[in-house]
Amino acid sequence: MLDWFDVHGRHDLPWQHPRTPYRVWLSEIMLQQTQVRVVVPYFERFVASLPSVAALAAAPLDAVLGLWSGLGYYARARNLHAAARACVGLHGGDLPRDFDALLALPGIGRSTAGAILAQAWGDRFAILDGNVRRVLARYHGVEGWPGQPAVQKRLWEFAQQHLPASRLADYTQAQMDLGATVCTRHAPACSACPLRPGCEAHAQGRTAELPTPKPTRALPTREAVLLLMRDAEGRMLLQRRPPAGVWAQLWSLPEAADEEAARAWFEGHVDGDYAQAEALDPVAHVFSHYRLTMHPRRWRAVASAAAVRDNEDLRWVPRDALAALGIPAPVRTLVQAQFESEQEQET
Repeated sequence: MLDWFDVHGRHDLPWQHPRTPYRVWLSEIMLQQTQVRVVVPYFERFVASLPSVAALAAAPLDAVLGLWSGLGYYARARNLHAAARACVGLHGGDLPRDFDALLALPGIGRSTAGAILAQAWGDRFAILDGNVRRVLARYHGVEGWPGQPAVQKRLWEFAQQHLPASRLADYTQAQMDLGATVCTRHAPACSACPLRPGCEAHAQGRTAELPTPKPTRALPTREAVLLLMRDAEGRMLLQRRPPAGVWAQLWSLPEAADEEAARAWFEGHVDGDYAQAEALDPVAHVFSHYRLTMHPRRWRAVASAAAVRDNEDLRWVPRDALAALGIPAPVRTLVQAQFESEQEQET
């Protein structure tokens, strides 16, 4: 693995230069369920604005979510911010070089803690992210979905057994690189794999079957009505979402479960006519646990927005302020499209 990594591994990732505990931690959180090519620009922008644990802890959550906006899985950003504050309060503003202390921080599980210790300090800890699970399941011919506790326990045992005596940072990166570039989920490049001679899945012609996929089920569907409202200055009304649930604490458009609830919200906040709303094309978005269809309703300009004033949960936002807020990607796209459409009409 290390010989292969020296020739074929990734050596120029931004979090490797310099490879500090903070940069390793941030990259590991961003890389959860997200590909490297997507993460790189977000990582560079994030560390340029918040270059240390202390800077992250001192930043308002809105600023953190704004930097994260578009990367998805926003609980990662909220946990990152909470963990940074815990580091300031409990560990002198640094990430602790202790497995149990890392594991106690929000958003850090066993694999992430191991990755931080191995890559930042060269300590001898195993990891078991998605790429490594796939490599180990194929190499050892492990049956069963890796999310099952018994299967996961076996994979952790193998991960620990394979740890080298030195070069832990390189070995950790090598495992991730092999899974991402060679032992891929679909059409793995077995001819280029350094583990092929001992791989059970390759020997048995079962690379397409292993690891065992997660049992599938049909995703439930939900509907929502979004309210796009502009004031006399052309600003868009955004509402902060609740502290728990989907898109927690992000800024989004006012939302209601159905048309009746949307009308009630409008009439309770705005001196205008709900019937003047223009129905825009539905917007579909798929979460890990359900499918959401959003039905936008637009008013070119509300007659009077006096009843809606800026507060902690409602804010009139001009176009040039959108980038600083954490806004769900599909909602940001919808809002920006409305600004651009109306600007074109004005010109």
